[in-house]
Amino acid sequence: MSISVTDAQWFKSSRSRETSACVEVAWLAEGHVGVRDSKNPGGPALVFTPKEWDAFEAGVRDGEIRRPA
Repeated sequence: MSISVTDAQWFKSSRSRETSACVEVAWLAEGHVGVRDSKNPGGPALVFTPKEWDAFEAGVRDGEIRRPA
């Protein structure tokens, strides 16, 4: 299955400054989630299934995903 990101509406955190380089997210068809680098909007995007995105969110929320010390 191929999920298109062509017409996606990308957004970044409200805490991000306009000129900051950050990650952008888009809600895609069939519950998929796109993630891309705001410095390279024409570049590749990662596409996650709903189940993968839910697992990622749970990992962040539960403290399982964090930057190494």
